[in-house]
Formats: sequence, structure tokens, C-alpha cells
Amino acid sequence: MAAEVAQLLLAVIQGIPGGATNDDLTKALSDMPAASRVEGLNVLLKQGGIEILKKGEKLIYRAKDPEKKSALPKDADNEEKVVYSIVEEGGNKGIWIRDIRMKSNLNMTQLNKILKNLETKKLIKAVKSVNASKKKVYMLYNLEADRSVTGGAWYQDQDFEVEFVDVLNQQCLRFLQMKRESAEKKRDGPLAFKQMSCCTVKEVHKFISDLGISKVNLDEDDLETILKTVVYDGNAERILQSDGTYVYRAVNLPLPAPGFVQMPCGICPVIKNCSNCGDVTAINCQYMNEWLD
Repeated sequence: MAAEVAQLLLAVIQGIPGGATNDDLTKALSDMPAASRVEGLNVLLKQGGIEILKKGEKLIYRAKDPEKKSALPKDADNEEKVVYSIVEEGGNKGIWIRDIRMKSNLNMTQLNKILKNLETKKLIKAVKSVNASKKKVYMLYNLEADRSVTGGAWYQDQDFEVEFVDVLNQQCLRFLQMKRESAEKKRDGPLAFKQMSCCTVKEVHKFISDLGISKVNLDEDDLETILKTVVYDGNAERILQSDGTYVYRAVNLPLPAPGFVQMPCGICPVIKNCSNCGDVTAINCQYMNEWLD
């Protein structure tokens, strides 16, 4: 009898994609006694056919994908199921505890206890976000956190790896310069030179991977981020191809100015009046002192 009631309830719940409330079930199955309805819902929960969510003061019963098995044990209570479902909805970007509290309508003491239990059972985990160092987001235990949460390859324990990025920047530029120098030596004309001096992200990725300078796995998107910093530094150009992709090419920088030109004396308008004595002297020149500092 309970199994038949459960199937009737499941049919109604499946017909409402967003989930059915007790009012929806009562309206659809008006002849069904409340006790039978509760018994049927318990059967569905034990079988894993539905999940419970909480919206304000109302419970929502939502049909689960039959191919998607929950990691929750069958003896989990309703509050744990509600919290687990909310965390599951957050995906690999996670969800703040404040949002879990608002969606579950549980008080903080009760919610903290449930979260701790789920963490102990290795069903969920807390991950620190680079966007807010003092806050954590919760996600399912087996998920790998999104880059927007961890910061990707450029962060280690929430600290930006400045030296690591600088090394990659230098090595990417080195590869672009090597490619340009190789093209210059062939002297096959301006068009051929331009084509031969361009590098794809895939080529740069292979070069960096072969160097073995990174302890973390870097994908092509990571290397393109670094290549963009090389462009922003004025050391390379980014060229759009006909297929919508980009290639990168090192640019020739002007020669650094000679030391004398860099000195204040090189551009001093009163240098002809400068001497070892008098009002204009190198010893008392504030521009010279600033340059030496």
C-alpha cells in the first residue's frame, strides 16, 4: 500500500519541475489521508527518489535524477538532506554559509552542527575563497573548486605567486624572442618573416611544459593569461587570425638611452653655466642628487 502511495506522490512531484509543496500534493491528491501522504514521502526519501529543499517556511519535494546517486547515507535526517541539497546546487563555485542559512531557514547553531557533521563524513568541504580571505564556501567533497574560488595556478594558500608569474612571463618572452630571431636569420622577406615569427599559444604551452619549471599543471588558458601580460608590458603584440584565434609575436624595443642622456646633465638647459664653483654646480644640483638616489 505504501509503495503504491509513493508512486502516486512521485508522479505528482515529477510533474512540477521546481518541486512540489505539501499544498500541491494535497490539491493533486485530495482523497489521500495526510498520514498516508507522510508515509509515502518517507518511502520516497529512503529510496532516494526525491530530495527535500526548504523555501521560506515551506518544504519543497523535488524528484531526483534516477541516474544521479546521492552520497548521503539513508539514515541522514531531513535537515542534513536539505543542507546537502543546497550545497550540491552551489556546484564547484560553492555557496556561502549565509546563503545556506537563508535557503534552509535554519538557525546558525543548528546549521553549524549540520555542516560539521557533513564535513566529518566527507560529504562536503569548506574552501577558502581568494575573493574574501576570511570567508569560506561549501561544496561537495569530491568536487574540484572553480578557478574563481581558488585563483587558479597563480595562487598558493590564497597568496598570489608573484615570483612564479614573473618567471613564466620571462620565459614566454624568451620563447617569442627566440622565434623572432630564428625568423630574422632566414631572410625570406617581410611576409614570411611575420608569419614565421608568430607563435601560437599551443607552441608556448609546449615550450613551458618541456622546461618543467611549474609544479602545477598549466593549461593553454593559463599560458595565454601570461602572454597577455607580456603584451601589456609592451614586449609583444597579439594578432587576430582569420579563424578567430590569436598568435603572439615579440616586438623590437628601441635601444636603451646611453648613460649620459639618462643623466640630468644630458637634458639640462643650463649645462653651459655648470662649473666647479658658482650658482650652478654638480655638487649642489638637486636633479643630480635625485638621480643618484
